[in-house]
Amino acid sequence: MSEVQKLKYFANGTWCESKTDKYMDVYDPSTGAVIAQTPCCTPEEVNWAVESAKKAFPAWSATPVMKRVQVLYTFRDLINQKMDELTYLVAREHGKVWAEAEGDILKVKEPVELACGAPTLMMGESLMNTSSGYDTISYREPLGVFAGIVPFNFPGMIPMGWMAPLCIATGNTLVLKAASMTPMTAMRLTELWQEAGLPDGVLNIVTCSRREAELFLTHPDIKGVSFVGSASVGLHIYSTAAANGKRVQALCEAKNHGLVLEDAALERTAAGIINSSFGCAGERCMALPVIVAQESIADRLVQLLVKYAKALRIGPAYEKTSELGPLVTAGHRDFVLGWIEKGIKEGAELMLDGRNVTVKGYEKGFYLGPTIFDHVTPEMTIGDEEVFGPVLCIKRVRDFEEGIELMNRNRFANGSVIYTQSGYYGREFARRTHGGMVGVNVGIPVPVGIFPFSGHKNSFFGDLHTLGKDGVRFFTETKCVTTTWFTEEEKKKTKIDTWDGSVGGKS
Repeated sequence: MSEVQKLKYFANGTWCESKTDKYMDVYDPSTGAVIAQTPCCTPEEVNWAVESAKKAFPAWSATPVMKRVQVLYTFRDLINQKMDELTYLVAREHGKVWAEAEGDILKVKEPVELACGAPTLMMGESLMNTSSGYDTISYREPLGVFAGIVPFNFPGMIPMGWMAPLCIATGNTLVLKAASMTPMTAMRLTELWQEAGLPDGVLNIVTCSRREAELFLTHPDIKGVSFVGSASVGLHIYSTAAANGKRVQALCEAKNHGLVLEDAALERTAAGIINSSFGCAGERCMALPVIVAQESIADRLVQLLVKYAKALRIGPAYEKTSELGPLVTAGHRDFVLGWIEKGIKEGAELMLDGRNVTVKGYEKGFYLGPTIFDHVTPEMTIGDEEVFGPVLCIKRVRDFEEGIELMNRNRFANGSVIYTQSGYYGREFARRTHGGMVGVNVGIPVPVGIFPFSGHKNSFFGDLHTLGKDGVRFFTETKCVTTTWFTEEEKKKTKIDTWDGSVGGKS
């Protein structure tokens, strides 16, 4: 039996042993074994991380942006050098199969590359002679210390892709609350930030319970909070932090729907749905857990989905031939199993049962096979609430109009998808869907990082989304400077216009 690693927290450039008496287990989901324990940091330790970030802010924000991004270029090179190591770490602590784990790390690198453009992204605007003899220029400036609170499902991409690169490149400092179930990837990437030359205190990382994380929402030195997680917690964070004068972006739950019309290329569509619904074992907010099928092709589509799902190779995450890995913990597997039981009780037709799956040699792993329900109706909660596992629901409709109306009734609107060969219906869907990220024959419509991750309705609370230009704006504020220079004649004036050059076009 391998030794269980005792993890530390990171503040002011130092890995520190916590004084807590409470540690949380980190599992290898493929085997069910405990591989590490991470501290539930004390309030004093969380405050120390914030104080470290506050201390580092003046010097880091004053560092020229051209110099700041040199650290990001080096960090990107280190990611490339360590790609296999980081991929294995994600697979081992989370359970993503190899290709998915590698994608998690690639989705760290992509926002880093975006943030390397900070010198351009932070450029302001200017206009000469806004009023006679007056010029105005705007600047984008960092705000101070930000807090990041992350979920377990993307241990690389969310903390070190969605949050750290733009926050750091724009001149802010950051305290991350890593997910206690999957902290090791973020901690290893923090070591790479150190190696890349990031000054002490610019990035700090803790693990703790919700009680200690609550400090971020009211702490006077925290300027903004970036959160990814459940809608109930996201709404609480948004309400509390905003009431305390902080910026908030809260990316929350989803129940993405995909509409399949009768003209869709069914085999390719089914393959895309399998990837979207069961990839990452369904543990992603941009999964496609509900298919709204036009009745005329629904039977054939369900046959194909069952066939392709049965063919998925279930296995340990770090074996490159595995296509469906385990869930993150036994507790989360039990949560998803509870939803399957509920779906059966609600009257949905179980077409494929993924329960009681075992993997030879890995019998203690947290495995759950692909599960498909047909004839899911509007009153069934399994079709409207986030399950976060490899469970697919089929709803049936007569036509496009009934389909989009059904989809738009859902309280979540992260993403929405249509499969069709009709340009008309593709355009109508994109225009009328409530989903913030839309796919036309694209099952996972996550845009690349130069665009914002733009969930709507109860999938997002805030004003500025993560990544893209929204991300730059979230981590910066605008300063406008208006100047004038006196002529010899103007120096002699003793009476000044009330608006003093602030009315454009006035002489």
